[in-house]
Amino acid sequence: MRIPDIISLKQKVRPLQLFIDGRGQESTSGITIPVMNPATGEQLLTVPDAGAEDVDRAVRAARKSFESRAWRSMDGSRREKIIWRIGELIDNNKEELAALESLNNGKTYREALQGDIPPTADIFSYYAGWVRKIYGETIPVDGNFLNYTLREPVGVVGMITAWNYPMLLAAWKVAPALAAGCSMVIKPSELTPITTYKLAEYCLEAGVPEGVVNVVTGYGPTAGDAMARHMDIDKIAFTGSTRTARALLKASGESNLKHLSLELGGKSPNIIFPDADLERALDAAFWGIYANKGEVCSAGSRLLVHEKIYDEFVAQLAEKARTMKVGDPLDPATEMGSQINQVQLDRILSYIQSAVEEGAEVVCGGGRDTEGAKARGFFAKPTVFAHVRPEMKIAQEEIFGPVLAAIKFRDSDEAAEIANSTIYGLVSAVWTRDITVAHRLAQQIKAGSVWINAYNCFDSASPFGGYKQSGFGREMGPHALESYTQVKSVWVALD
Repeated sequence: MRIPDIISLKQKVRPLQLFIDGRGQESTSGITIPVMNPATGEQLLTVPDAGAEDVDRAVRAARKSFESRAWRSMDGSRREKIIWRIGELIDNNKEELAALESLNNGKTYREALQGDIPPTADIFSYYAGWVRKIYGETIPVDGNFLNYTLREPVGVVGMITAWNYPMLLAAWKVAPALAAGCSMVIKPSELTPITTYKLAEYCLEAGVPEGVVNVVTGYGPTAGDAMARHMDIDKIAFTGSTRTARALLKASGESNLKHLSLELGGKSPNIIFPDADLERALDAAFWGIYANKGEVCSAGSRLLVHEKIYDEFVAQLAEKARTMKVGDPLDPATEMGSQINQVQLDRILSYIQSAVEEGAEVVCGGGRDTEGAKARGFFAKPTVFAHVRPEMKIAQEEIFGPVLAAIKFRDSDEAAEIANSTIYGLVSAVWTRDITVAHRLAQQIKAGSVWINAYNCFDSASPFGGYKQSGFGREMGPHALESYTQVKSVWVALD
């Protein structure tokens, strides 16, 4: 595994501007936001703190490009090649992008190189193939009419993305939006804006017309709120917290009733039966919670283990967690890097404290990791709690960190009841060789994804999204195109 020269890479990192109408622009206020490396506490660069005027400039650029039809009316074969080329540019620069993601997010370089960048490139390859397959239908209706539908781009899309998978989450939105013919304004998290800016540059380099892809950097209550309330944004695509989603819904209702698609949090159950391949299940449970430091919306943070194997399975998992190498994200041997910032670390520690107060048992971990150089960053110890009751706070609320709540169950009906006992419904998993139990639970569990004898399976062709308060709308697959298009019915009288 080749890691780029980090010193050289840091020297190339420069303060970013807003990316509007195909070029860098300064913000109106001139105020900037520091962007940090969470593993070391060092500042990497600064980005503009965009306000409502800056958002308006970006939206006007997007609207101008949309109404000019420069992108949506371009020959489909050409648009297809351009979107494909974006994926190629990402793949050609995968080492540098993975290093930037690691520096800015605190995840390991290995995870970024293997788990972030390849699917980011692939999503553009996938949607390149959809450009010439988005079409309407003819409908037999009563009367002497020809009735047909047109599937048209929804318009200008505001995209607000999260900090845990910065480039990938942006790509999940940008790729189908480009395939549909939309223009867009992206607001990445102010914590992790670097690779989203690179994505916009790749779009321009590949041949996407100026003004189609714009990036504004700033905080949610200012730049994000301005996007949510802007009367010329037709749709918001959001990944983040349920609390912010409620604010976006309110803002939409108070402005132009813009379309919304929401990919929110989860408290996902990973259900282990005694007849499962326990070695595979153990490894999947381990990475299901500790991958990306637990800062994953689909993290298997609730481990439901059958009572016959509960004690042994939890003990083996805890032993594996105790020996996990936590440290420098750029070290190839590191298995878990730094949490994103002090706020998130404090949140994790507060949940650990609440679990102890409610009577859960700390089997391993349970605090901050300050050994050696890790004292400069925001490192948490991989934590396992046993004897967790379903009503406990750590079993109900999303922690977004490396904290596992192990819950005991007696049979499949109780497992389903516990699985469905939170406000969330993003993903789930069932480990058993009994296909009847597996398929019955797949029907009973209220979640957007159910993995059987596997965990964290994703593909550009397969839809991803949640039930209940994990959101609505779907990322990836043909289903995502429904979020970026609208249907028009055309009637032609034939007499």
